[in-house]
Amino acid sequence: MLVSFQFYSCSSSDDKYIALVAEEGEQYSGGETTFFNATEEAFGFSAPNLTFDEQSDFGIGNSFFRQSWVTAPSSTTARDGLGPFFNAVSCSSCHFKDGRGRAPLFDGETAHGLLLRLSISGVNSNGSSFQDPIYGGQLQDNAILGQTVKGKFTVVYQDVTEILADGTVVVLRRPTYQINNLGYGALASDVKISPRVANQMVGLGLLEAVDETTLLAYADANDRNNDGISGKPNYVYDVATNSEKMGRFGWKANQPNVRQQVAAAFSGDIGITSSLFPNENCPPGVDCNSIPNGGSPEITDANLNKVALYSSTLAVPGRRNYTEQNVLEGKKIFETINCTTCHIPKMKTGNTHAIVALRNQTIRPYTDLLLHDMGQGLADNAPDFEASASEWRTQALWGIGLINTVNKHTNLLHDGRARNVTEAILWHGGEAEKAKNSFKELATIQRNQLLEFINSL
Repeated sequence: MLVSFQFYSCSSSDDKYIALVAEEGEQYSGGETTFFNATEEAFGFSAPNLTFDEQSDFGIGNSFFRQSWVTAPSSTTARDGLGPFFNAVSCSSCHFKDGRGRAPLFDGETAHGLLLRLSISGVNSNGSSFQDPIYGGQLQDNAILGQTVKGKFTVVYQDVTEILADGTVVVLRRPTYQINNLGYGALASDVKISPRVANQMVGLGLLEAVDETTLLAYADANDRNNDGISGKPNYVYDVATNSEKMGRFGWKANQPNVRQQVAAAFSGDIGITSSLFPNENCPPGVDCNSIPNGGSPEITDANLNKVALYSSTLAVPGRRNYTEQNVLEGKKIFETINCTTCHIPKMKTGNTHAIVALRNQTIRPYTDLLLHDMGQGLADNAPDFEASASEWRTQALWGIGLINTVNKHTNLLHDGRARNVTEAILWHGGEAEKAKNSFKELATIQRNQLLEFINSL
């Protein structure tokens, strides 16, 4: 049965249609950090309200983010030390134009921002999962000259068909991952593989600047209000303070702040050591001390901080078409089918963040940064601190409509299996099952309006 909604107001004579209107300031997704540009450079601008010194550090951080690291020793001493095992040679290899990666399109294609996390049963004293005893917590599928690559992987898809109420047939892709050409022996018998795609970078500092109390107000771990939604925070290990903190970043909210997220990516993805992660990713039997490196650590705290500032202050793109009636109708449908229970439309940052430009901003990220059970269809069977095998952090939706412009694809979800917004919604399960079913029951025109709204974000 098709579900039809009518959203309008009537005059006193009950015969005059009154158009929906946008909220005041709705176009400013990132508050004062918003930048209006809808070109392929849309994700790459600095927040316009930075100080002169911050703008300078943003530029330096940008160069470290975009330029390739090289093997040591090199005359390029600030950027040597690549590997010895790595997934990419630069941050921008995965986050091209500060955007979103994707899975390989065919067997043998180099991954463009998709990697595999590895874990086994058991938990360390800091709450993190045990890693594979040989290959560590991540499969690096490249190595410097003279070293044996740890392994390669391929993705195989199985078709899954969904039929919408209007008769539309949507073919989804269920991925499985095959690790092959292992260079150092077998993986652990109970290894758990969790694919992760590089996400677009905009607005990270704003999410960091939201007070924890604001986010906890959205949590309802025991579903006290009986709405079927039970978001909860992840509490993770903060390396710098040797303490437990609320997680905000990563697909399972397993990083507490932007700086640690950046340092972890340098370590796991590029093989660059820092004060937070000083050890190389070497399998047993490989003497990392005998391999030339770029210093101890290979990225200094000063440069790490500049990359963290850069990553924190990339401007959020402003909304497009936000006053159009179809978009506003879609916005109302988004609310009516309860997508906004997890994708919180609007919140305010706190007043204590180290970067003043991020303080006291009214933002529209469409996330609660909490973990939600998304059902077995998306489960990776790999717990991550307090995130279960089927729990994922609510994805922020700002910028989603510009991914195709910037990165020439529309692949979504943590592993890129969804080829568009419709497929992403149809993979929702668990707590989002009811909202997904409501989406499936929409009349064609309302489904298109909803998609127009989401792509205006």
